[in-house]
Amino acid sequence: MPKRSRKPADLNRLASAIVDEATGEAPDPDEGKDPAAVALGRKGGQKGGKARASKMSAKQRSEAAKKAAQARWDKP
Repeated sequence: MPKRSRKPADLNRLASAIVDEATGEAPDPDEGKDPAAVALGRKGGQKGGKARASKMSAKQRSEAAKKAAQARWDKP
């Protein structure tokens, strides 16, 4: 799934973000984060879905997939 941009809903903040991005003054989104914590979170995220699916029965996986598909179709 593509990453979505985190643009502010407030029009003034959106305008400010656009100007900052156009002038090259936009802050780095990863600035201030602990690299070790980022790596640990990524490691857990990469194996999470496979580990969860391996613990579920075929019927449980099917129900989860149906629920996820329905949630995607119900989005506005």
